[in-house]
Amino acid sequence: MADKTVNKTELVAAIAADTNQSQATVSAVIDSLFAEFAKNAAAGTKVSIPGWLSVEQTERAARTGRNPQTGETIQIPASKGVKLSAGSKLKAAVK
Repeated sequence: MADKTVNKTELVAAIAADTNQSQATVSAVIDSLFAEFAKNAAAGTKVSIPGWLSVEQTERAARTGRNPQTGETIQIPASKGVKLSAGSKLKAAVK
């Protein structure tokens, strides 16, 4: 497991250095990218960047659960979630 986490500031600085763009420009592009992921996932549209990743909305069915404190049976309503899938290039980079 990774011992270090790269935060947004470090990621923006690294991309800005690699592309000779300002950090403000890179930050705006990253913000826009994730806003598009969110907008499309909310609309039920799958976003795919071939080889790297895909983002899509998922649906969870209603189910019966238990309250862990009381053991009482409860109904958990249906809900939506987001699924991120790694592409082949990303998987290969980890090997």
